[in-house]
Amino acid sequence: MIFVTGGTGLIGSFLLHALRARGLAVRALHRGQVPTRAARGVEWVAGDLLDTELLRSVLTPEVSHVFHCAGLVSYAPQDEDALLAVNVQGTAAVVDACLAHPGIRLAHVSSVAALGGAGASETVGAGIIQPITEKATWDLGAAHPAYATSKYLGELEVWRGVAEGLSAVIVNPSVVLGPGDWHRSSTRLLRYAHQQHRFYTRGLVNFVDVRDVAAQLLALALDHPEISGERYILSAEAVPLADFFQQAAAAMHRRPPSVAVPDWAAEVIWRLEHARAVLTGARPLITRDTARAGRQPVVYAHTKVQGATDLGFRSLAETLTWCAAGLAQNHAAPAAVIRH
Repeated sequence: MIFVTGGTGLIGSFLLHALRARGLAVRALHRGQVPTRAARGVEWVAGDLLDTELLRSVLTPEVSHVFHCAGLVSYAPQDEDALLAVNVQGTAAVVDACLAHPGIRLAHVSSVAALGGAGASETVGAGIIQPITEKATWDLGAAHPAYATSKYLGELEVWRGVAEGLSAVIVNPSVVLGPGDWHRSSTRLLRYAHQQHRFYTRGLVNFVDVRDVAAQLLALALDHPEISGERYILSAEAVPLADFFQQAAAAMHRRPPSVAVPDWAAEVIWRLEHARAVLTGARPLITRDTARAGRQPVVYAHTKVQGATDLGFRSLAETLTWCAAGLAQNHAAPAAVIRH
């Protein structure tokens, strides 16, 4: 029996399909409504990640593996407390529940944000960027987005579990692409391209196909039980954001953004959005962290995980074509909005 948290999210939902395709018995935690396209044969458990008694009760003796995919992704200042609750306290609760049932193996989904290396990529000459690896260390003296801090602290809870004897592996995906909810997480990038906005910011975006994330998770957690106390970056490649939007728009037969927003304008916009959020209580459309994201050339290496699993990563073109077809089939595409 496999237990999965975050089974209704992008990574969790595809992981459930992959687990069931292997013929494995799966139990999954959910809070809201179970999607109609959820994997068949899953035993769903309604509850909250912070319900420690519930977590311990669902980890029955037949549960051998836990995939902790639940997490909150937000850069809105209003969500700082929620980020700590879900990404740190929630992970601590999962770790404690696993420790209470010796023999369980944990696979924890973190993020490249937890590497703390947003400014650590180094240009070594001739425009070549030295990729960030799993050896990147967290700079305690630097300013970090609340989301990144919460994922880093969540990882510390897993390392605590490992120190107490828990068999665990951590994956650090970059921007995960898949035909998910238009209004959540990384799928909003596809929604932005579909709505035919005119503006984009300069920089690089590191991405990974959600199917590859699921495959790597299964390989690391199930096929390589000897691996423990290790983390692995899951990222296919880095592409300029302009190229990403060009290809995404083409895959969805939309007009791509064509006007690059200069850095000074992005700084003005996020400050105005912050003021609007303070006055109205609404969530800002752009924050300081999202305005500055990708401005520095950051590339994440996937050498370590490929050496461990021998699995490759899909190209951006293949991923975007699949996402466009899936979103159209799911009738998730919103009406086009032309921005002038």
